[in-house]
Amino acid sequence: MGSRTSPAGRPITIRRAVARDAKRLTRLVRGSGAYRGEYAAAVAGYRVGPDYIEAHRSFVAVDGDEHGGRVLGFYSLVLDPPELDLLFVADEAQGRGIGRLLVTHMLSEARGAGLDRVKVVSHLPAEGFYHRVGAVRTGTAFANPPAVPWDRPEFEFRIPSQ
Repeated sequence: MGSRTSPAGRPITIRRAVARDAKRLTRLVRGSGAYRGEYAAAVAGYRVGPDYIEAHRSFVAVDGDEHGGRVLGFYSLVLDPPELDLLFVADEAQGRGIGRLLVTHMLSEARGAGLDRVKVVSHLPAEGFYHRVGAVRTGTAFANPPAVPWDRPEFEFRIPSQ
């Protein structure tokens, strides 16, 4: 996975999310700087519940101790149909390679599950990130008011078999 360090200088560990992470993951989503201003409504009432964590392959990046560390980011991979449903990095941890680390981990999980591609409907400010980590633009997910009143870029990660 490469050795990355957290904003506090501690090593980063990626582990499977568990039900007790739900509140922390919900706070990370709702507090994301990428969803301020015109995008705030999209996450205002969003909840990452224990049931969601149990139903999907959700993983968290933590600094330091695997179970007591601070959550720096997380992702959730839905297997059927294959989609990277959520990927968030805490504002204070951005620019440190944590998003790329999570994507690399997700691709490994997807490959292990036998997937050859994973769809992503991107938040507009994250479009450049997905280009940089190797996703290919495949189209546009059109607005769905009132929940999402803007069009969003749609990407795909193509996963070569090993």
